[in-house]
Amino acid sequence: MILGSLITIGYVGLGVRLVDIQVLQHSKHAAHALDNTRRRTVHASRRGDILDIRGTVLATSRIAKTVCADPSLMGVHQQLVARAISPFLGGDIDKLAERMQRRVYVDAKGRRREDKHVVLKRKVPLEEWQAVTNAMAHLEFGVDVKSLSRKERLKYYNVRRSIFCERVDSQLRVYPSGNLAAHVTGFVGVRDPGDSGIHMVGLEGKHGIEKMLDSELEGVRGWRETETDRSQREVVAFREYNVQPRDGLNVVLTLDSNVQYIAEKALEALCIKHTPASACAVVVNPQTGAILALSNRPTFNPNQPGDSTAANRRNRVITDSFEPGSTFKIVAVSGALNEGAVSLSDRFHCENGRYYFAGKVLRDHHSYGSLSVLEIITKSSNIGTAKVAMKLGARRLHNYISEMGFGHRTGVPLPGEVGGILHPIHNWNKLSISRVPMGHEIAATPLQLVMAMSAMANGGSLMRPLLIDRLVDRDGNIVMQYKPTVVRKVIRDNTAQQMIETLRTVVSEEGTARLARLDNYAVAGKTGTAQKPSKTKRGYEDGKYFSSFIGFLPADNPQLCIGVFVDEPKNGYYGGTVAGPAFRGIAKESANYLGLEPSESVERLSVRKPKMVLR
Repeated sequence: MILGSLITIGYVGLGVRLVDIQVLQHSKHAAHALDNTRRRTVHASRRGDILDIRGTVLATSRIAKTVCADPSLMGVHQQLVARAISPFLGGDIDKLAERMQRRVYVDAKGRRREDKHVVLKRKVPLEEWQAVTNAMAHLEFGVDVKSLSRKERLKYYNVRRSIFCERVDSQLRVYPSGNLAAHVTGFVGVRDPGDSGIHMVGLEGKHGIEKMLDSELEGVRGWRETETDRSQREVVAFREYNVQPRDGLNVVLTLDSNVQYIAEKALEALCIKHTPASACAVVVNPQTGAILALSNRPTFNPNQPGDSTAANRRNRVITDSFEPGSTFKIVAVSGALNEGAVSLSDRFHCENGRYYFAGKVLRDHHSYGSLSVLEIITKSSNIGTAKVAMKLGARRLHNYISEMGFGHRTGVPLPGEVGGILHPIHNWNKLSISRVPMGHEIAATPLQLVMAMSAMANGGSLMRPLLIDRLVDRDGNIVMQYKPTVVRKVIRDNTAQQMIETLRTVVSEEGTARLARLDNYAVAGKTGTAQKPSKTKRGYEDGKYFSSFIGFLPADNPQLCIGVFVDEPKNGYYGGTVAGPAFRGIAKESANYLGLEPSESVERLSVRKPKMVLR
């Protein structure tokens, strides 16, 4: 009786368990079974190219192989094989031979296993793989193989078959021009599969345009879902999905490789002479906002990004902000002119170089008496600029600073851009109205300053930086065309014309940028020499400066706006003497290359005052 009861209870328990497994947990166990029999493979599409405006390839993808070895086929010929293929795969011959030694091991079930798939090198270019296969096909064993028996010949043929590549090709991202425009193109890395657990062969943008337009460049991944047998081999009859990948789009930039090269060369020469902590240059068409060149020093090679430091990869044109110094004076003066608060002929007493304001002294580098507004810019008078700003007023000055893009990101399609620093008007103190106009108490990026200067050159319109010209598919069809964008009108046309007239005097014999002058083109611009704020104490660092020059040409029909920025230069620190010559080199060669019409006359402007020391 008791035994019968126990049997009954057992059957009841088993029934409950079966109901739990087959009904209540059906979905869970069904999914687990499918996981054991179903395989999903994701295949990356071919990544699109990155080109400059003239079609020069800056980044492209090539087929790459994963080279493997089957040690079981080599017999005792590992050293021979290693000597044959090492010239193409690189590395030490002995180490390569060691990796190809036969290794027999016992698995968890006690079965003897042998590794027949040893990866020797990944991302091998197709031409190098072809060289490897050729070397293997012509291996010399020191015997007449043809004279041997069929069984013996097979051993040597197996040696030639022992090097193979994986069936699924990978992509090798190549930057043919090396470090040219490296901070713009960026680089790629292996795509992180995340939590999906799906095997994925593909690349992912990690920096620059590669990162910002990753989805457009990548295209659409293909995938295959099939069932497998107990040996994990595909059962073709049960292949459910087979979606081919769609290639990524090509990205055509506004960059011109030749102008980029000119800028890179000029920066390199500057760094040799002044050994700065860093330097950068930007070339823009002020009429459209199109970026023709963007260069940084130090730089890196995107073909080997891992060999460089994070500091070298930083795009300082957009990621670094600094007190701009005297280049910022264009904001206060153009704003005051635009509001009618001053005219170019209005004169201000510059206190003979020492001006006490709000309990602090404001100094000029030279002792000036009465200067016109035009002369204040020509000579870069701090005191004169402060007095012009006072005519404008703190609130209106703050509005003009903001309207010209400072304190806001420009919107350039590159990662890591900062907006700089513009303190709210309610945080300004009594000194601010005298310090902000000369580029203190504010931080700006090089690109912000170049775009503000471009507004002076193009009639008063702040342009959004244009870096991407168009997206194109593999057949050459334009998928997306990008157009110049006016952010806002910041000053009137006549005000902009007055600023051009004023900024031309900066590049005269009596101006602060004599070394930026060109023989065949009228140049307008502004120098900047800013002492760097201390990171450890109040005030500024002794002997550490940020030097710059931003100019445009031809002044009568501006087509190029060029900014050169130098952090902690040595052997001089004035913007005119450090950045001015680099600007001149970029401007001269770029104008000649682009075929810009020379100015009808390059006037030797003079304000008839004592000769200036360059700043």
